[in-house]
Amino acid sequence: MPESKYNKYLVTEPIKGRTVQSLTLMNNELIPGCNLDIMFSWIIKLPEYNAERAAGHSHDYDEVILNIGADPQNPENLGGEIEGFVGDEKQIINKTSTIYIPRNVQHGVVRWTKYERPHIQMAIKLSGSD
Repeated sequence: MPESKYNKYLVTEPIKGRTVQSLTLMNNELIPGCNLDIMFSWIIKLPEYNAERAAGHSHDYDEVILNIGADPQNPENLGGEIEGFVGDEKQIINKTSTIYIPRNVQHGVVRWTKYERPHIQMAIKLSGSD
């Protein structure tokens, strides 16, 4: 790739997560001064129940969570079902969707209740990383 003054903003080696299917695509560690944290995960099997996730958490920044179906013939179909919560409300997600979570609002994924095919979960944290 030719040298450019903007190459410093291009991430070509994301940070690998706990699994090969999980990547941090952008954060302050990769691009100093970037106040975004973007994580991308392929859900390739029914995830195991994780009590830590079920307990919930909140952040001092806004977050957007995307759940994206990977069937190009039916992109609205998530290919699974996720049970979670935002505030004190239970959420059931079974189609491609995006949810905005304002700062300091308790939220979490309780569990995947169904898995039919691979799909994507992506989190975009605005002005934070943890």
